[in-house]
Amino acid sequence: MAQISKITPFLWYAEKAQEAARFYCSIFPNSKVRNVAVMNADSPSGPPGSVEVVEFTLFGKPFRAMKASGGEAFNHSFSLVVSCDDQAEVDRYWKALGKGGTYEACGWLKDKYGLSWQITPKALTKMMTSKDKAAAGRAAMAMMKMIKLDIAKLQKAFDGK
Repeated sequence: MAQISKITPFLWYAEKAQEAARFYCSIFPNSKVRNVAVMNADSPSGPPGSVEVVEFTLFGKPFRAMKASGGEAFNHSFSLVVSCDDQAEVDRYWKALGKGGTYEACGWLKDKYGLSWQITPKALTKMMTSKDKAAAGRAAMAMMKMIKLDIAKLQKAFDGK
């Protein structure tokens, strides 16, 4: 029996929860759909068989998703942050998650299912937390002008060049 995590993000989709979970699992290593359960009873969201709960892991972390009517659309108050080691990783996740979705400012995108993601280089986090406030400010200003984050340009701004 799989161990149940004390805290698990739960994503409510009006439709296509299973499709979304499989999409995310195809992008990230150490990811898989573990279980799909169909509710075989009436619920406020519909008749028997209309509600699905999908259990999956991304990078080994547990998630649950539900397909049921009545849910609210995702918004920017919830997003998933992908911490990237290098520009190649930023580029790969940016392209994969953004396909069919919309690209937004400062490394944010909304995937084709409406979920917001932040594709963030670890280098930016280091720059933004630098004790050199002027350098951190330059990096922040450079980030604010970007859609997809570019580590080399962020570093150049941080260095004052």
